[in-house]
Amino acid sequence: MTVVEPQRISLEAVEGYAAVLGSIAVGVALVLIWMSRLAIPRELYVSELGAEGEPTAAAFEIALLLIVLGGSAVAWAARRVRAWPPLLAFGSPALSLWVGCGFFLVASQVTCTSGCPLPYGPTFTWQDFTHTLAAVIAFAAACWAMIQTSFAREHRILARMSLITAIAVAAIAGTGGLFSLFRFQTVLGSRLEFVATTIAIAWLMMLGTVIAARKLARDRSS
Repeated sequence: MTVVEPQRISLEAVEGYAAVLGSIAVGVALVLIWMSRLAIPRELYVSELGAEGEPTAAAFEIALLLIVLGGSAVAWAARRVRAWPPLLAFGSPALSLWVGCGFFLVASQVTCTSGCPLPYGPTFTWQDFTHTLAAVIAFAAACWAMIQTSFAREHRILARMSLITAIAVAAIAGTGGLFSLFRFQTVLGSRLEFVATTIAIAWLMMLGTVIAARKLARDRSS
C-alpha cells in the first residue's frame, strides 16, 4: 500500500496568501471610509468620521482596524524588501509599515472629540492631541515606507510606482494639513486629505498585490 504524504505549503505560498488577504482587508477599509464619507452631507476631515457622536464612528473604527491587520500582513510578506541607500537602508519598509499600523491602532481607539478641533489654543484636549499625534506619525511612517520602497533594487516597477505615490501623498497631504493648521480653505483641505488617504491605501494594496504575485509565482515554479 502506497502512502501519499500530504503536500507541504511553502513559506513563499504562505507569504503570498498573507499579502493577498492583507490587500483585501485594506481594500475593504478604503470602501468603508468612502461609504462613510458619502453618508455625511457636510465637508469634513478623515478623522472626523470617527469622532465621538458621529454615525460613522463604528464603521471608521472597523476601517482603521482593517488597515492595521491588513497592513501588518502585507508588511510581514514584504519584510525582505530593502532600500539600497545607506540612510534608507536603516530599517525596512516593513518596519515602517508596522510602526504606522501601531499608531493607527492607537488612533482607532483614541478618537477625536466632536468636530475634531485642532489640539492647540482654547480647544486643546489631551484626547484630540493623542489622536492627532498618532494619526500624523502613522501617516508619516506610511510615507517613509513608500520612499524606502521607491529605492528597492529588486522591484523596479514597484519602486517607480512607490516614488510617484510618495511624492503625490506628501504634496497633497502636506497642503491639506497646512490648510487645516491655518484654518484656510478648509473645504479644499479636507478634500485633499481624503485624496491623499486614498492614494496611500491604494499604494498599500498595490504593494500587497505585487508581493503576492511574486511569491505565488515563485512557489509555483519551485
